[in-house]
Amino acid sequence: MKTAIVILNWNGQKLLEQFLPSIVNFSSEEATIYVADNASTDSSIKFIKEFYPSIQIIENAINGGYAKGYNDALQQVDADIYCLLNSDIEVTKNWLTPVIDLFKKEENTAIIQPKLLDFKEKTKFEYAGAAGGFVDLFGYPYCRGRVFNHLETDIGQFNDVYDIFWASGACLFIRANVYHKLSGFDEDYFAHQEEIDLCWRTQNEGYAIKYVGASTVYHVGGATLQETNPHKTFLNFRNSLLNVVKNVPKQWFLFVIFSRLILDGIAGIKFMIELRPIHTWAIIKAHFSFYRNFNTFLKKRKKLQKKSDYNLHTSIVWQYFFLKRKKFKNLR
Repeated sequence: MKTAIVILNWNGQKLLEQFLPSIVNFSSEEATIYVADNASTDSSIKFIKEFYPSIQIIENAINGGYAKGYNDALQQVDADIYCLLNSDIEVTKNWLTPVIDLFKKEENTAIIQPKLLDFKEKTKFEYAGAAGGFVDLFGYPYCRGRVFNHLETDIGQFNDVYDIFWASGACLFIRANVYHKLSGFDEDYFAHQEEIDLCWRTQNEGYAIKYVGASTVYHVGGATLQETNPHKTFLNFRNSLLNVVKNVPKQWFLFVIFSRLILDGIAGIKFMIELRPIHTWAIIKAHFSFYRNFNTFLKKRKKLQKKSDYNLHTSIVWQYFFLKRKKFKNLR
């Protein structure tokens, strides 16, 4: 099974210097390593050519963000399995083996995510994907090991193989034929939550998405956009709404959209109370962008199959803020 590790880079020479050693040391015998460069203006390409001549370089013409960056690059990668890997990931010994073994064993499994731990606090799960993702009734994403900003400590509670709804784009394995069958990422997202849309569409085609706890990687998180960056707030709120328009079943559509407008308004008020008005403004801009894109995404809607595990019975907002349930095992 031919595997390609594809690292998307934009002006990330310092990250490449820090994290390429573990990737090369623990991956080069089992996979071909690529760096897909999104028109960087730093010395990233020069650095790779000088110190890692075995790594193959793909130079994208523009910085089209995460979605277009990978769509453009993967046209040039010949492999059975793509591993889409952030440049701020440290991998571990034998991290590829359990993932590839599961792909060989389960032909219907199209996407796999490993255990994602925090590089800065290695006993904690990391925000971007933890132990695999889910989506609640209103389209809000959450994870095993991470509900909103509450991160669990890794004590082996998720050392399993588990069916999940979405895999984190920080480290996402996908069968190449499925990726191209679905035409890859939706480039209208630019960055953030495009992997949730891809996973949603993958399940609509009848494929499974799995988490493999025997494979561990460590993620810095926020290396491109810090959590405090209002543009990240903008992208997360807008793209979450776009996921709702594109994927939520017809019978729930109007209810979820109306509810989200209210809930996002409450989130904006919360930011104001916390004296972070710039994030309130980011939510307002996200909604204006959402309205502009509404008709475009309405046309993209596809009929959901019943097999898709869209959770119609869980509100993370209600359980987290009102019932104070912060661990995945306590959610109902």
